[in-house]
Amino acid sequence: MTTQAEKAHAFHALHERSSAFIIPNPWDAGTARILAHLGFEALATTSMGYAFSQGRRDNALNRSESLAYASAIVSATDLPVSADLENGFGDDPKVVAETIRLAANAGLVGGSIEDATGCPDDPIYEIQHAVERVRAAVEAAHALRFPFTLTARAENYLHGRPDLRGTIKRLQAFQDAGVDVLYAPGLTSKEDIATVVDSVDRPVNVVMGLRGAQLSLAELSAIGVRRISVGSALYRTALGAFLGAAREMREQGTFAFAKNAVTPQEVSSIFG
Repeated sequence: MTTQAEKAHAFHALHERSSAFIIPNPWDAGTARILAHLGFEALATTSMGYAFSQGRRDNALNRSESLAYASAIVSATDLPVSADLENGFGDDPKVVAETIRLAANAGLVGGSIEDATGCPDDPIYEIQHAVERVRAAVEAAHALRFPFTLTARAENYLHGRPDLRGTIKRLQAFQDAGVDVLYAPGLTSKEDIATVVDSVDRPVNVVMGLRGAQLSLAELSAIGVRRISVGSALYRTALGAFLGAAREMREQGTFAFAKNAVTPQEVSSIFG
C-alpha cells in the first residue's frame, strides 16, 4: 500500500515535469479502477459527474457527501487523488480551512477551492474575500504533515464573465496567497490559455472536454500548461451513450447500440 505522504509527493512531482499530464475524473470506484488500469498517474473527483450519477443537480451535494465520494475514490486505487472541493462549502474562510483538513483526513492529497459563491444573483466573491478564503485554505494545507497540492479556481468564465484581465488578476492574487496550482475553467482558445500561463509563475490546470475546447495534450504542453482535467466530461460521455441506447430501444425497438458495448470479459479482466 502506498502511504498518503508518498502519494502526496508523487502528485506534487507530476506538476514539476516539463510536459503536461492528464488527470481524469472518475465518478465512482469502478471508473477509478478502470482509469488506473489504463495507466493514468493521478485522479480527480468531479462534483458535477458524481451529483448527476446520484440523480442530483450540480452543487446539490453537501460537504459530507462530497468527501465520502472522494474517500471512495481514494480507496479504489493507489493513485494520488485530488478533489473538487467546490467553494469550500462555506463563505467563511474558517469553513474553507476546515474543509481542507477534512479532505486530508479523507485521504486526499490535493483539492481545489473556487471563487464562486453559489448564488445566481452574485456568483463570484469580491476579490478580497476570495483571497482571504484561499489564504485560509493555504494555511490549513501548509499545516498538514504532507504536501497537500492546493488549486485555486477563478470561475468568471463559467458564470458569463469572459473577462481575461480580471481573471488573471484573481489568479495572480491567489498565487500571492500561496496556492500551488492555478485554474480558470472555461477558457477555450490557445491564445487565452497561453496568456494565463505567461502571466503566473505556478502550474496551470486547464479543463478539456467542454464544447469549444479541442486542444490536445501536445498543444497544451507546448504552451506551458502542466495539468489537464476533464471535469464531468467522462460521465457526460457515458451518459450520452446510455441515453442513445435507451432512446433507440424506446423509439425504434432495436438494440444496435450493443455493438459498441464493452464485453463482460474485458471488464472482469480489469477488476479481477
